[in-house]
Amino acid sequence: MTAPLDVPESASHAEPEAVAAGAGGTAIQGRSLGQIAWLRLKRDKIAMAGAGVIIFLVLVAICAPIIVKLFGHPPLEFHREMIDQETQIPKDRFGGIGWDFLFGVEPVWGRDIFSRIVYGARVSLLIAFLATLLSVGIGTILGVTAGYFGGWVDTLISRAMDVFLAFPLLVFAIALAGVVPDQAFGLSGDTLRVSLLIFIIGFFNWPYIGRIIRGQTLSLREREFVDAARSLGARGPYIIVRELLPNLMAPILIYATLLIPTNILFEAALSFLGVGVRPPTPTWGGMLADAARIYTVPHFAIFPGLAIFITVLAFNLFGDGLRDALDPRGNR
Repeated sequence: MTAPLDVPESASHAEPEAVAAGAGGTAIQGRSLGQIAWLRLKRDKIAMAGAGVIIFLVLVAICAPIIVKLFGHPPLEFHREMIDQETQIPKDRFGGIGWDFLFGVEPVWGRDIFSRIVYGARVSLLIAFLATLLSVGIGTILGVTAGYFGGWVDTLISRAMDVFLAFPLLVFAIALAGVVPDQAFGLSGDTLRVSLLIFIIGFFNWPYIGRIIRGQTLSLREREFVDAARSLGARGPYIIVRELLPNLMAPILIYATLLIPTNILFEAALSFLGVGVRPPTPTWGGMLADAARIYTVPHFAIFPGLAIFITVLAFNLFGDGLRDALDPRGNR
C-alpha cells in the first residue's frame, strides 16, 4: 500500500484566476468573430496586396489635384508643340514619355496622359462606389424583407427581381443615357452624367445581391436565435435589424467588394461607347475609345487599359480573400 501523496493546500484550492492565467502567467483573451476574420485576412498576402493597391488608388483619386500639380500638367491643357502637325502623333518615338510627361502625351491634342489617368480614377471609383452602395442598399432591404416575411411579399419581390434580371442592362443603359438631355432634374454637365450613371448601374443591379440575401435570410429565419427572439415577443422589424442583418454582414461585404470591379468595367464600357461621362472630362473608358481611332500610338491605349486591369484585379483579389476570411467553411 502506497502512502498518499502530499498535495499542497494551495494547489487543491487554486483560484479560478490562477487557472485562467495558465503556466505563462498571462490571462487567456477571447477573440470576436471580427478579430478572427482579420487574423485570417492578414495571413492572406495576396488579399492584403490587393487591399494595399485599393488604398493607393483611393488616395490617388482623392489627392488628384496635388499629384497632378507635382508630377504632371492640367488634364485639359494642350501641348501641341509635342505633336507632329503632319502625322498628328507625338514627335518623340516613345510617345513623349519622360520626366515632364510620365506616360507621354495623347496624339492630336497633346494632353498629359498621366494627369488624365489620375483624374479618371476619381470618376471611375466615385461611380463604382456609389452605384455599389445603391444596389447593395436596395438589394439588402428587399432581399431580407422577402426572405423573412415570405408569402405574397416574397412572391411580389421575387417577381420584381425576375423582371429586372430580364432587362438587357447594357442596351437599356445605352438607350437611357442617350436620351437624357444635357440639362435635367436640376443638374447639368458632369454632375448630371455621373448621377445618371450611378442610378443606372446601381438601380438595375440590385436583384443580383437581392437574390443572395433572400436565400441567406430563408436559412437564418429558421435558426434557434430567431425562434428565441420570437418567443420573447420580438416583432419582425426588430428581428430583421437586431438578429438577421448582423449575421448577413459577411455576404453583404463579400458581394459588395466583388461588385465594385464589375461596376468599374460597366462604367468604362459606357464611356467607351460614348454614353458615359462626356469629353473632355477624362475617363478610362473614354481614353480607350480615343485610342481605338489611333492604333499607331500603342501607349495611348496601354496606360488606361492597365489602370482598369490593375484596379479590377486588386478588387477581385481582395474580395476573394475577404470571402475566405469571413466564410472559411464555404471553401471546404
